[in-house]
Amino acid sequence: MHAVTSPSTVRSSSGGTGRERFRWRIVDIVVASVIGVACAAVFLVWNIGYEGPASLLKPLLPGVQGLLAGPWLIAGVLGALVIRKPGAALYTELLAAVISALVGNQWGPLTIVSGLVQGAGAELVFLAFLYASWRLPVAILAGAGAGLACGINDRVLWYPGADTLFTSVYIAATTISGAVVAGLGAWLVTRALARTGALARFASGRDAGRRV
Repeated sequence: MHAVTSPSTVRSSSGGTGRERFRWRIVDIVVASVIGVACAAVFLVWNIGYEGPASLLKPLLPGVQGLLAGPWLIAGVLGALVIRKPGAALYTELLAAVISALVGNQWGPLTIVSGLVQGAGAELVFLAFLYASWRLPVAILAGAGAGLACGINDRVLWYPGADTLFTSVYIAATTISGAVVAGLGAWLVTRALARTGALARFASGRDAGRRV
């Protein structure tokens, strides 16, 4: 006697359909949390490491130091690309920001506000594509969305008296940095992880061999 596998069962095993595709599993929560913690470590290193490059960029053009924002934006895009569930970008970016704030940095509790805004910037892009496309162009747009949100948030919180030139350059720079470092960077990291087999329980792992 042979078991009959329905098309719906096949679709479910390859990532699910409908509401099931959007439902978080325990493994999703665990892995998203691990990503958030790992990215928090990156944040903590970059909180100090960015000072040197920033001191070199600031004299070149007001606001161009926004190009250094990328490492603080990668958590949300990476979490979303790996987990592929609504809220993943917001959760991982916010978790990393909370840890960074709790450990201690020069921005204090407002780091959490930044994490919330930046995660939402990436989340909205994936939402715009109905959480159905995880290709490189979408990852880059999500990174750019996080960068745009970062630039606007920083302008309001940290540079309230900035002129038009600084504002334009800074927001453009954070958006570019988000697209390249957070968008492209997170996409490359996801593919590298998938090829090791670490993401075998995720659709992102099963898609590793597909073209962009």
